[in-house]
Amino acid sequence: MGDHKEQSLRVGAAVRRRRRALELTLAVVAERSGLSVPFLSQVENDRARPSRSSLEKVADALRTTAVELLAAADPACSVDVVRCESNEPTPEPQMRSLVRGHHQMHASEFTGDHDAGREFQYRNDQLLYVADGAVEIEAEGRAYRLGRGDTLYLTGGVRHRWRAAEPDTRVLVVAVAEHIEAVHDKPR
Repeated sequence: MGDHKEQSLRVGAAVRRRRRALELTLAVVAERSGLSVPFLSQVENDRARPSRSSLEKVADALRTTAVELLAAADPACSVDVVRCESNEPTPEPQMRSLVRGHHQMHASEFTGDHDAGREFQYRNDQLLYVADGAVEIEAEGRAYRLGRGDTLYLTGGVRHRWRAAEPDTRVLVVAVAEHIEAVHDKPR
């Protein structure tokens, strides 16, 4: 009860994100697609569902495909429960996604160690939270040791690497999605 079920997708947010990423107005998309500005506004605000033909016209106007827009669509629900499949500790490092779908936020849980030599650099902001154990993190040439309950916030573009410093370490990583341009605020 209350778990996520397969539901229809809200394509409007995906259309708006793509249009804004291309810095296009609704009027330009309307002209390119042959659809009206009011209809496109209703689509972006999920007040109208485009037909397959209309979605293809919008996709063409946005230099993408209907399949890509649908893949970037948000589920039409606002609550999603992701259940833990097993509470049993495993000797192997594991990673599981804590958020399903294509959203403005990504969250993952890492149990055990991972490729400690791998360097990460994400375009958008990220938060690391140590749920259990301890980690050692190198970011911007400085070393940090975090224990249970500690967090580290990294702004977009910061190069970093981390490793588990104790057995049974569990780290939660929450990040602004890569498809959201969160690094630079553009003047309007």
